[in-house]
Amino acid sequence: MVVGEASSPSTPLTNNCSIIDAQKGDPLAFGSYWKQMNDECTLVIKGWELMSYYSDLSNMCWYMLPELKDAIERIHHLVGNAVTKDRYIVVGNGSSQLFQASLFALSPLDVPDHPVNVVAAAPYYSEYKSAINILHSRMFQWGGDAAVYDKNEPYIEMVTSPNNPDGTLREPVVNSVAEGKFIYDLAYYWPQFTPITHKADDDVMLFTFSKCTGHAGSRIGWAIVKDIEVAKKMATFVQSSSMGVSKESQTRAAKIIGVICDGYQNLKSKESELFFEYSKRLMKERWEKLGEAVEQSMVFGVVKYPNAYCNFTNEISETYPSFAWLKCEEGKENGHNYLRKLNISSREGERFGADSKFVRVSMLGMDDDFNELVKRLSSVKIE
Repeated sequence: MVVGEASSPSTPLTNNCSIIDAQKGDPLAFGSYWKQMNDECTLVIKGWELMSYYSDLSNMCWYMLPELKDAIERIHHLVGNAVTKDRYIVVGNGSSQLFQASLFALSPLDVPDHPVNVVAAAPYYSEYKSAINILHSRMFQWGGDAAVYDKNEPYIEMVTSPNNPDGTLREPVVNSVAEGKFIYDLAYYWPQFTPITHKADDDVMLFTFSKCTGHAGSRIGWAIVKDIEVAKKMATFVQSSSMGVSKESQTRAAKIIGVICDGYQNLKSKESELFFEYSKRLMKERWEKLGEAVEQSMVFGVVKYPNAYCNFTNEISETYPSFAWLKCEEGKENGHNYLRKLNISSREGERFGADSKFVRVSMLGMDDDFNELVKRLSSVKIE
């Protein structure tokens, strides 16, 4: 990290400024692209269609529409970010449900005397802990920071890569002689956020429609799983908790993913940019604006990311994470409180298992909100 030198702002913003909500991960930034693609993405569902619970009884994930399965395999083949051949796909109501489903599938069926510890290296995604604790499960429990976990007990490690909140690429870090299992959360492993350096081929990999395209409201996620028994258990969890996944949402996801893939297949770049080019350009522009604002104010430091060769774009590429992981200058109050003085709502570092000087700020808001965020950060003057 590079941290600038600064003191408190000499002129705090007045209290009547509107609050900029930068703490949520709501991916609205790509909305303008989909407005341009309105006609191609439009679909009509008739009143008598999609009425059954069931989609494909020949598939262990029986509620998954075949067209969505085909679309998922197609986009991973296009981007080259995950192996799907001879793998099993499980669809869920967002990757949040699949996170819980994978914990269920990887935990012992016989309830042990002590629940399996679930760990993740700090800073870790803030919702892992709450998603586990809300279940009050006797099968698994939150075990904290994977980097300091040294118990001689079975564990499940969450490997989030690129990481939320700091955008870094991750590998397992637990140093224990105990048997461990791994879940790879690859929600942000798409070319608008990070260079695609390899085809991920791990035992359990989680992806989500919301981060791939920005359509969070459809609540579609999918897991790519090597072991059919693990995949079956995950599908059972989804069946038991929600009796499958909305077919309307699956149909929409399949349509939009298909539009992305068709664009590259047919090279429809003369009329408009292809999706990943558009979204990467947008993220690049936003990170440049944020970098200038942070440098000008000298109040916060931000992670510096290495360049890498991207197999999707066939060029050296930079990293443009969906969140900025900011650190307040040494000697200052915590980052969350500092931004609150600027009427910027952020997510405090403690929720990610980090120091209070850290704070997470979303890079995925609407254009007006993001521009105002940058304006407020850059307007902070040093005494």
